[in-house]
Amino acid sequence: MIKSTVNISSVKTAIEKCINEAVNVNMNLGSTKFVSYKGKITNVYPALFTVSPYGEFNGKTSFSYSEVCCGNVIIKRYKNV
Repeated sequence: MIKSTVNISSVKTAIEKCINEAVNVNMNLGSTKFVSYKGKITNVYPALFTVSPYGEFNGKTSFSYSEVCCGNVIIKRYKNV
């Protein structure tokens, strides 16, 4: 079993710092399938957070902190260059 180097409380505080900021969302759907999109973290709740996607993306927009902790969802700040 692989032990995670982060815990849910540290993931939650990192997500709370990114509220109302543009982020890149990368989701692992399994079987070598990945989905990526850009959006903005709109709300933070005790068990999950929501992302409002830019454009016409119709995918999943709420995630639990455990999905980020396990590596199924990767959130990175998006910077306009």
